[in-house]
Amino acid sequence: MPTSLELQVKTLPHSPGVYQYFDKDDFVIYVGKAKNLKKRVSSYFTKNHEYGKTRVLVKKIVRIEHIVVNTETDALLLENNLIKKYKPRYNVLLKDDKSYPWICIKKERFPRVFLTRRVIKDGSEYYGPYTSVKTVHNLLDLIKQLYPLRTCNYDLSKPKVDSGKYKVCLEYHLKNCKGPCEAYQDEEAYMDNIKKIRSIIKGNFKESLESLHNIMMEYAAAMNFEEAQLIKEKLVSLQNYQAKSTIVNPTINNVDVFSIISDETHGYANFFKIMNGSIIQSYTTEIKKKLDETDKELLELFIVETRQRFSSLSREVYVPFEVELGDKIKVTVPKLGDKKRIVELSLRNAKYYRQEQFKQIKIVDPDRHVKRIMAQMKKDLRLKEEPVHIECFDNSNIQGTNPVAACVVFKEGKPSKKDYRHFNIKTVEGPDDFASMEEVVFRRYKRLLQEDKPLPQLIVIDGGKGQLSSALKSLDLLGLRGKIAIIGIAKRLEEIYYPGDSVPLYLDKKSETLKIIQYLRNEAHRFGITFHRNKRSKSAIQSELEMIPDVGKQTITNLLRKFKSAKRVKNATLQELIEVVGNARAQKIHQYFHAKK
Repeated sequence: MPTSLELQVKTLPHSPGVYQYFDKDDFVIYVGKAKNLKKRVSSYFTKNHEYGKTRVLVKKIVRIEHIVVNTETDALLLENNLIKKYKPRYNVLLKDDKSYPWICIKKERFPRVFLTRRVIKDGSEYYGPYTSVKTVHNLLDLIKQLYPLRTCNYDLSKPKVDSGKYKVCLEYHLKNCKGPCEAYQDEEAYMDNIKKIRSIIKGNFKESLESLHNIMMEYAAAMNFEEAQLIKEKLVSLQNYQAKSTIVNPTINNVDVFSIISDETHGYANFFKIMNGSIIQSYTTEIKKKLDETDKELLELFIVETRQRFSSLSREVYVPFEVELGDKIKVTVPKLGDKKRIVELSLRNAKYYRQEQFKQIKIVDPDRHVKRIMAQMKKDLRLKEEPVHIECFDNSNIQGTNPVAACVVFKEGKPSKKDYRHFNIKTVEGPDDFASMEEVVFRRYKRLLQEDKPLPQLIVIDGGKGQLSSALKSLDLLGLRGKIAIIGIAKRLEEIYYPGDSVPLYLDKKSETLKIIQYLRNEAHRFGITFHRNKRSKSAIQSELEMIPDVGKQTITNLLRKFKSAKRVKNATLQELIEVVGNARAQKIHQYFHAKK
């Protein structure tokens, strides 16, 4: 059964990216970009639209696909690529023949440097694309000011220049060009300037900044402050420009990119198709494991199936690890640079898809969600069975006063609050967490055994090796050691300790297993602290009332039942007190508080 639109929208990530709307015939009818995918896509379905075209578009949407990217700039560039590929009916702005600007260093003698929107494979160097034409113009203006270059399109081959075929133009007299057309500038000096320009475009401003600073200081020394300010403004704007993009890179051409992540039951694989340096296609899917297949086996299967489905003729693939695809396909595992970043982007999309699937399963099929969580916890914590029933213990006291403990219970990964229990520490005097933990664990499981109630599959102790050892003593006394798995979690680095193992386990900080254990620990702490505060508060109230001469426990109980707190007893009138405890006691209580004031 296809996923409903409402469910798809509900599980979108809060990340920049590009979304695609499909109609009933599975055609792309709209491509859009967003700083926040979930917020942007949700807006189509949660408000009344002013324009009729938008209302018609929303009615025709049957399915949504999206691609996560790193920045808004990448989203803009990718949106342009997809619109030019699919030409969706409801896209207008980017469907024309224009594209984003590049800076070209032309392959010729005395190369020109100029803005272009067309990348031609003629050996010239192209840098970009840039999402702001203003940035390109500022950069070219700076280059022109620092390094005078020719702007004419003459063929400055050596024979033609030596023959005197050309004459210098106005640009030479304006000092914007040094006249290579009449050999006033030699090729070596010109190419040295091109080398410096190439560094500027790539973002290496060190040499040029020094030169620019000197020019600015010369203007300032000559009291020409307006020109100095203009140079300063150009420099500030250029610091924000982006020389390259992960989405579009002319050095990556006709390549397929694949990645995969997996859990106990499913793999999640992503595919990018790159043509002429641009991502033009993205496909992510879920692969159900039939047996215990490895990521390598699943990825090889996915690559073969996907290349056949999309009729890919690319002779090279980028993957996160080595796979075997035969001799006709070159397999590249990038280690750094743009190739590495594009594989990381593919992997990121696979991870987002996995998260969305989890969210949807949690809503549509909660039983499957629970089974997956339990299987993952069993694997991560190296348990013999799935921890369907977990109990967590925590102690609370202040310098040994009012010591209490809490036991919280989770079933199928969720709190079971009706099974929570409080404990007053009875046999321990002073602040001794180890002895308190030993007492509470013993009392808890002795009672469960006496009442023949089910035992948990996992016990979590809030604390390190000391508290864990104390809890183990109680399990030994009850004969439960080895029958119930037990671990301790230390707060500092979230180390997981096991009985008899001095080396702790460190779980991935983003893993669901660690999040559930942290939730358990925090819930036990909250539950214990609340009980401790209430007990301490009640103790303080009772101790104040107990200070009144000739007032016993029953009188205090009657007063608190009526007035709820010692403060209200203080503020009560004599007549109100008489109605509760009689005239004689009321007189003593009223006089006691009145005298204190």
